[in-house]
Amino acid sequence: MAVTFLFCFLFGRFLYVQVIWSEELNYRALDQWTRELPIVAQRGKITDCNGVVLADNTTAYTVYARANAVLDKEKTSVVLAQTLGLDNQKVYEKLTKKKASEITVAKKVGKELIENLSATSLDGVYYSRDNIRRYPKNNALCQVLGFTSSDNIGTTGIEKYYDEYLSGKNGELLYETDLVGIDLKGSVATYLPAEDGYNVELTVDYGIQEIVESALEKVAVEYTPTSAECIVLDVNTFEILALASYPSYDLNDVPRNDMELLNKLTRNGVVCDIYEPGSTFKIVTSAANIEEYLKGNKAAFSTNYVFPSSRTRAVDGTTVKCWSNHANGKHCNQTLAQALNNSCNPCFTDIALSLGTNTFYDYLSAFGFGKRTGIDYGGESYGLLLPQTAVRGCDLARIGFGQTIAVSGIQLACATASAINGGYYYTPRLVKRIYADDGYVLKENEATLKNRTISEQASKILAEMLEGVIKEGSGKKAYIEGYRVGGKTGTAQKYENGRIAAGKYVSSFVGFFPTDKPKYLALVIVDEPKGAYYGSVVAAPVAGEIFQGIISLKNISPSKTE
Repeated sequence: MAVTFLFCFLFGRFLYVQVIWSEELNYRALDQWTRELPIVAQRGKITDCNGVVLADNTTAYTVYARANAVLDKEKTSVVLAQTLGLDNQKVYEKLTKKKASEITVAKKVGKELIENLSATSLDGVYYSRDNIRRYPKNNALCQVLGFTSSDNIGTTGIEKYYDEYLSGKNGELLYETDLVGIDLKGSVATYLPAEDGYNVELTVDYGIQEIVESALEKVAVEYTPTSAECIVLDVNTFEILALASYPSYDLNDVPRNDMELLNKLTRNGVVCDIYEPGSTFKIVTSAANIEEYLKGNKAAFSTNYVFPSSRTRAVDGTTVKCWSNHANGKHCNQTLAQALNNSCNPCFTDIALSLGTNTFYDYLSAFGFGKRTGIDYGGESYGLLLPQTAVRGCDLARIGFGQTIAVSGIQLACATASAINGGYYYTPRLVKRIYADDGYVLKENEATLKNRTISEQASKILAEMLEGVIKEGSGKKAYIEGYRVGGKTGTAQKYENGRIAAGKYVSSFVGFFPTDKPKYLALVIVDEPKGAYYGSVVAAPVAGEIFQGIISLKNISPSKTE
């Protein structure tokens, strides 16, 4: 019995070693009898939609030493230290350590130094090519592109989100050695080639990006805000044509030693942060009302309906006021179009309360609030939307004009685009395609329709109303003679610790052109401007400047029906 058991045990052990454990043992043997020289894959480039290179590589080298193969450690340490500008004592200590058979002497060494080092023919010293990430446009698109770690791994932004495509796969050059790591004479090297990463083409147009960043720098100089952000969207595809935040930083000089500053500068506020949108949200309320009226819902107001002259509305003990005191009959008895022009809060309170929570929340869901848009970028915010079951009358009233709700910039931009493009809500995207240097396209991101929000008829009516805001209302500073521009301003007070923060505002403007066939949409958000704070004064001119720049860049002719 004991003999049988022993035989079974030995047979089982033999089977385990020869079959199950064989792959690992082969790997260990190969590791003992070979020296691996890494061949680093080249990281893929990132370009704009026109081929402008935004992220590229420069060649550098990593120097290694096989301690057992270094015949004269004292001389070798001196040569390495002098050639590479290192501390001789530290290099010598590395070479004489018994625990490490292979050491990394230096990384990111230039080609000229490697040539000098090669001329010395040091035993046991070798090097491999490395790649250093470089950003030709420095701080342009910095929050979107992100950056890589010292090991060339994507850390933030597009570099991180698409790292599996950009990074490629490293190769190796294997040399046969003896047990102490010295190369065997007559051995043949085995070459395992690296697979370079794929290139990523963004939807961003660098020409428009330059225009946007220039406009944000100007508003920052004039009003010294805490931050300023802008997104430009293709209304018909939801491709992001530009996305910028101020302040920015140089991607070639990332402040890695100051984590607080690094987190602040690298955060993409348009995608990851939220704010109370204020009056820009009235576009959504108007869209819901117009669509419901066209459907025959008697709770909705017609476009000809005249809202009463009262400038206050009491709801659940909360008073909603219009910013105007209606002196001399100003802003009294106004239609929906005039209410948009004048940005009169009680009118939109009436709409939200009349439509009711169920209907209004259906539109909030269709327009993407309280959920992610699905943009191909990490850390997107859901926004803040009260649960439908918890909404009181006063909450619904305030949501109607952009309070008691918090949204991200990407959410509001997409919602507005859908409201004026015929009611089509697409998934926004930053990447157009992923391709190899030889032209092979691995992946192409097409426009993806998520849902419909409103009808084309309702969308057309709303777009024309928003054109009136630019011609006659609060958005006059975004007006461009000869071109049909629509939009809406917003000015929202900020809250701190549950209370209104005195003197702190978010100024914003969302606009688009041309009104009859919308193509370009821009959302501008300026946080805590100094000296002036109305969206009509601070943010609207920024959008106007951006639209002017796009018109010049794309050589867009004036509208015949302006």
